[in-house]
Amino acid sequence: MADENAEAPEPNKFRPINTWPEDERPRERLLSRGAASLSDAELLAIFLRTGIPGKSAVDLARDLLIQFKTLAGLMGATEAEFCTGKGLGQAKYVQLQAVLEMSSRYLRATMERGDPLSSPTATRHYLKTRLYNYPHEVFACLFLDTRHRVIEYEELFRGTIDGASVHAREVVRRALHHNAAAVIFAHNHPSGATDPSESDTRLTMRLQAALALIDVRVLDHFIIGDGDPRSLAEMGLLRNNINI
Repeated sequence: MADENAEAPEPNKFRPINTWPEDERPRERLLSRGAASLSDAELLAIFLRTGIPGKSAVDLARDLLIQFKTLAGLMGATEAEFCTGKGLGQAKYVQLQAVLEMSSRYLRATMERGDPLSSPTATRHYLKTRLYNYPHEVFACLFLDTRHRVIEYEELFRGTIDGASVHAREVVRRALHHNAAAVIFAHNHPSGATDPSESDTRLTMRLQAALALIDVRVLDHFIIGDGDPRSLAEMGLLRNNINI
């Protein structure tokens, strides 16, 4: 007689994915429901393609997410850190870097085809792909022309982002170099929090005042962290702000 207190085996535990019901397989679910319907582990499993002895690709993906804490932690790992993961190696690291760069170039191309003000989702995603994985703060600028098309993206300052480390004269110099008519600022918070600090707000106002002297408009300043980037313009923290 079966032990009523025995735990039921977990579904699909240590079974090859090709033996799972079709509606539970990550690839099939992606095709039928879209990539957004998959968990981080399932998306990573598709990238890994295969598991290791005793573990399916999904089981391996779950272990890796525990090791690196989050998907972002894995994607932002150095080559040496990445290769410590089971089932990973230099070939997978190269493949991942190629995927990340393709994503970044696609988002940039999406913005360059039109006005970032009319493609806010692409703008946010592009800035997040560029800044999210840094372990330190990075301050960046999107320089725009008179039609608000992207001229160039530049990372100008690194370290603790405050009034002492971000120099208005350098931002003005780069805006003049690109003959920019407008700029969008962005910087990351490695802690993951996206609430702007008083220092963030003061810095934005100071840069806005400096750029106004050369008729360059500050359209927004995004804080990059966990979740969607936070817009200072949408929070009403810019003078004559434009929502994007």
